[in-house]
Amino acid sequence: MTSTAIAAEPGPQRAAPAARTVRGRHVPWGLRVTGALTLVLLALAVCGPWLAGDVETSHIGARLLGFGVDGHVLGTDGQGRDIAARLLAGARPSLVAGIVPVVVATVAGTALGIVAALAGRVTHAAIMRTLDVFYAFPAVLLAIAIGAALGSGTTNAMVSLAIVLVPPIARMAETETARLRTADFMESGRASGAGRTAIALRQVLPNIAPPVGVYATSLVGLAIVYAAGLSFLGLGVAPPHAEWGLMIGDLKQYVFSHPALTIVPAVAILLASTVFNVLGNGLRALLDVRSEAAA
Repeated sequence: MTSTAIAAEPGPQRAAPAARTVRGRHVPWGLRVTGALTLVLLALAVCGPWLAGDVETSHIGARLLGFGVDGHVLGTDGQGRDIAARLLAGARPSLVAGIVPVVVATVAGTALGIVAALAGRVTHAAIMRTLDVFYAFPAVLLAIAIGAALGSGTTNAMVSLAIVLVPPIARMAETETARLRTADFMESGRASGAGRTAIALRQVLPNIAPPVGVYATSLVGLAIVYAAGLSFLGLGVAPPHAEWGLMIGDLKQYVFSHPALTIVPAVAILLASTVFNVLGNGLRALLDVRSEAAA
């Protein structure tokens, strides 16, 4: 065997670790870090209240302590409650109020979008024009109006957010489904006698799940901010429970005398929303959902 032949022979290749590739694409470090941060946030939502302990009892003698004073890492609020502990305890309601409405809106919006795209013109017009009504109002004002109509409370706040998030998800699902109507596999399904329900579940849903899921992930950060805003206005979590938006509302009167204490829960909301936004953008780039949808 000549040296040329030996050089031409491919050497043994090491397979890339499965954890570093998704659908054959390399997972960038930024997305790995963001995914790890997302897991940390979810862990805080699960374990935060247990780690925080009692965060509702007032200690007037220890009110408005600065960072690190008397063992309070992030200080205390106007009622002497440890801010760090309340941040841990507030992680669960803050994240749940952002994730649950997106999940509910994704299920409902995807179903409406598929039905609108596969049904006749009358059904399509009825669904899409009804959803267009919601676009006539700013999302924040609409969430506040619905929350005020339903009344204060965590459940009502999540319902109002889910209603606000359904239209954009439904519009995206309808757009992605419309792109698939002339695809070969859709024609094959109709030619084989499959009904609309079977086509929707077996052909359409698996193909639109990646773009819709990625878009829904990017909405979690927005929902966290909206949920915090509702609690800030008294339409979400009620005191003395801990929630990041409610914490800002409790500390707003000290914004000039103790500005550093007021910023702490706002930074928590900013970081959580940023993590989910970056996660959604990273998944969009990794899965290349726009290119696949167009193909």
